[in-house]
Amino acid sequence: MERELWPLLYRTVREVARGFSQKYVQIPGWVLVVTMLWAALHDRPVSWACQSTNWASTRLRPWRVPSASTMNRRVARVGVGLLWRAVEQRLRDLSGARPALAAFLDGKPLTVSGVSKDRDATYGHGAGIKAKGYKLHTVWSTRALPETWEVTPLNISEKVVARRLLPQLPGAGYLLADGNYDANPLFDLAQAHGYQLVTPLPHGDKPGSGHHYQSPSRLRSIALMQSSFGKDLYGLRTAIERSYGNATSFGGGLGPLPAWVAGLASGADMGVGQTPH
Repeated sequence: MERELWPLLYRTVREVARGFSQKYVQIPGWVLVVTMLWAALHDRPVSWACQSTNWASTRLRPWRVPSASTMNRRVARVGVGLLWRAVEQRLRDLSGARPALAAFLDGKPLTVSGVSKDRDATYGHGAGIKAKGYKLHTVWSTRALPETWEVTPLNISEKVVARRLLPQLPGAGYLLADGNYDANPLFDLAQAHGYQLVTPLPHGDKPGSGHHYQSPSRLRSIALMQSSFGKDLYGLRTAIERSYGNATSFGGGLGPLPAWVAGLASGADMGVGQTPH
């Protein structure tokens, strides 16, 4: 898989980087990006990718590999973060397609060892069990990358993160989610950004008939899930499981995090969603 992915990743980063420049640096930002990608693709720490001997298997490589101290100092700065975001968008747009009418809101646990000393990793619910680590929150449609995403400690509520993700969505359509996202404020927020949030029917004989505030969008979701169209529509949500499954099926993918993960890189510094180091 890495032999197929690396030429695409390397050439995309080089192409996008032509639109970026930084003053007073000896090593351009694209070198830092491809160094991190080389490490991730081989399931190795960044320090491994900072050793030129570990690039012997490819001709697609920077002429000078940065030191580990350079990576630590610069990789979370705004300039490199903006380049990351542009690369991410280019990869998202490679298919030439726009987001589909249906998108999928979900979270995936990224676990670490229970004895890990990582100060950012926390205990929370992970795939039906208590686990320690992080969670990847995504809105995924039909493109290769999520439309928007964020990584948080595992104990952060999915509803809280969804409030930050929904305003970033492009396009409009249906947003399919599980029952964890069944909250009136989220229905209103999704509606305000062009999406009809759809969740499973809540428990009870008369869902949506409570005396507290009921979002009109939530009431529409309840009506949809009682119709054949709504049930067929919600059946499309299995696509998110395939997306996550595909993302875990190769080296460097979204399997359990490696032992050297230590802390979150700040999204504010990088200009992108937070991600574990």
